Amino acid sequence: MVVLFLERVPRGLRGELTRWMLEPRANVFVGTMSAMVRERLWGQICSDSKGGSALLIYTTDNEQGFAYRLWGAPSHYLEDFEGLLLVRTPSGS
Repeated sequence: MVVLFLERVPRGLRGELTRWMLEPRANVFVGTMSAMVRERLWGQICSDSKGGSALLIYTTDNEQGFAYRLWGAPSHYLEDFEGLLLVRTPSGS
């Protein structure tokens, strides 16, 4: 399972992602794909985001059952606290 959160990205990138994933809410994508497809999509997201940001969460074999990748400056960050991922929001939010 792959979950992708986008912020401030061009519409064309969102349209391209709908070829591979479902968009149940604006800028939130969900899908199942091979690691190779996931990595190629991630490369496209990073190159086409034009100042936006992206958070990719995917299943893997670890304590929490998932890993993540981050691009740009999102409004919320994931931080690793001794192997436990928690969400950090900027002060004032």
